[in-house]
Amino acid sequence: MPLCIQTVPVPAYHQTLAPISPKGFVVCNPKRPLHVLRSKIGGSIHLRRKNHGTKIFLGCNGLVSANDALADDRVKKRNIVEHIFLLRAKSDLSDVEEKDMLDHLYTSQYQMSGIIAISLGCIEDPNVDNFTHAVYMRFQKKEDIARFYVNSYYSRVLKEHVTPYCYGSVSVDYESEVEDDILSIFRRGEEFNHGVECILLISIFDTAPGDAIEDALATLQNLILQFRPFIVQATQGYNLKLTDSEYTHGAVIRFPSFEALEAFRESTEYKDMWRLKFRPIIRKAVLTHFSVDPVGTELM
Repeated sequence: MPLCIQTVPVPAYHQTLAPISPKGFVVCNPKRPLHVLRSKIGGSIHLRRKNHGTKIFLGCNGLVSANDALADDRVKKRNIVEHIFLLRAKSDLSDVEEKDMLDHLYTSQYQMSGIIAISLGCIEDPNVDNFTHAVYMRFQKKEDIARFYVNSYYSRVLKEHVTPYCYGSVSVDYESEVEDDILSIFRRGEEFNHGVECILLISIFDTAPGDAIEDALATLQNLILQFRPFIVQATQGYNLKLTDSEYTHGAVIRFPSFEALEAFRESTEYKDMWRLKFRPIIRKAVLTHFSVDPVGTELM
């Protein structure tokens, strides 16, 4: 499987898969203080989150106010393009080789234009596709990621520092929106210096009914909104490289902590969503995560 694939236009059929929002959804408010998460089915979630050395306990019951969703619609948004790159490292990969690979992938942002945010790390949970490492990058527009794929420096990084250590990979690109704010666009500030990056890839059957796809994606969007206090930022969209990838949709969700991620994926709402909405229409899915360590506090 090639490590890099050219970006291609999205076929018209797939452009109709998620009519609820042509750019997917976005949840982002790193400057908003934490408050009580409210769940549509009641019950409670107790979460310990570290914030500047202080442990904060959160609980949930009741309903999310509709005003929150309406407020999001009034916020000015900026289009961005997300790039997900999952790797299968060889079993004999040494610590030195792993560091060499990740260092060169991370510092590629300083050697070429277009990359406005990046995070990467070792995948911390087992998955059916045996992915071991994940790279996430953000670009301002599709033209930037098209130039990224043919950049000679990045091609050399893959050839000399990635391909020798890996036996397979998959990449997904999608267009979405974020709040038109420098911290949100460039993923800067205290909230983005640490946490857990959660990556979701979904492969939907070609024969899945359009209304069922729309309903499933709308349910995921609503679940993200319900868990806003546990989420730093979330985006999703349909894959721009459908002819070269088995996955039709991707999502990236930044959680402030592993406890927040666990509260999300262990919730009754999340489990019901997968059982009732997604399992009947998907061929396969990968939900994985990696930890993000502090790399500095100043804006680049």
